[in-house]
Amino acid sequence: MTANKTRGRRAALLLAVITPLVAEFTLGNPPLRMAWLLLLWIPIYGAGVVLVRELVRRAGTGWTGVLLLGAAYGIVEEGLALQALSSPTIYGAAGWAPRILGLNSAYAELQIPYHAVFSAAIPILLTDLIVPSLRDRPYLGRLGTWLAGTVFVLGALLLRVTAIDPGYEAPPPILAGCAAAVVLLAAAGLRLKSRPGMPSISPPAPAAAGVFGAVTVFGYLASLFPFGGAAQPAFTHGGWVLVPMSAAAVLAVGAAWLLRRWTAGGLWTDRHSLALASGALIAHTAFGLISNTDTAADRAGLAAVGLVMMCLLAVLGRRVASRRAGVQA
Repeated sequence: MTANKTRGRRAALLLAVITPLVAEFTLGNPPLRMAWLLLLWIPIYGAGVVLVRELVRRAGTGWTGVLLLGAAYGIVEEGLALQALSSPTIYGAAGWAPRILGLNSAYAELQIPYHAVFSAAIPILLTDLIVPSLRDRPYLGRLGTWLAGTVFVLGALLLRVTAIDPGYEAPPPILAGCAAAVVLLAAAGLRLKSRPGMPSISPPAPAAAGVFGAVTVFGYLASLFPFGGAAQPAFTHGGWVLVPMSAAAVLAVGAAWLLRRWTAGGLWTDRHSLALASGALIAHTAFGLISNTDTAADRAGLAAVGLVMMCLLAVLGRRVASRRAGVQA
């Protein structure tokens, strides 16, 4: 029992460290020269996603729960702590697309799914593959879960007081709406379970799954995040921004539909999961090189981060393949 508790705590710590690395560092936020900023983000990112995993594993809602609670996490960070969902000035996001109900619409469409995938699902998946013996179990006891929740709240407060948009306070109706959305997403994430007997489709080979992940992620990011000097997503102007926003929504829904069918028939393996995540991460870093680096030094730094990331993914891939070979033997 003591050994299991120790392994669980180590796995939780690993997840807490992996999360900000995946969500921010491998995208070029911050650049390598400012890597110390990760220490400020571990409390909200790390403890927040550990809390997501603990709650989902106890509820038994699987990846549906992870994604819904990951979206709730994204609203806590972007809507309540950073308040970037509604800020009229931060990142210039208010000018990306029409504001809807006081929210930066394109920014919200980008960031909430982004956090669900890159702040929650991929870090949890990678940790499960690194520590497979604990993948279906909580890492922590009740006290540890409460502690993670407390650190998460403190991390959100730390992000609020160190916000990069000083002087802005979201209007009370916006804050109330964000809080209500968090509650609804969390409730759904802890109750909704995958339906048995869902129609399945034979999954592609792992390599093809990796290409699928890369194309989907790059296409989604490129459709919503202005880059290359553009003021609006996909170099659009005015109301034409609704075209890439709609395309991104269709891409996300289509990818989710395919993944649900591919994983429903029992033919989806850890190799598929790792290939999918690897493709997504490589595309994510490639997009960061285009959109988030301003100097040659920053580009070189992010390229080095990407190279290290790919080497680590390759090492994990060999471990996953050897485990599969051992089971088949």
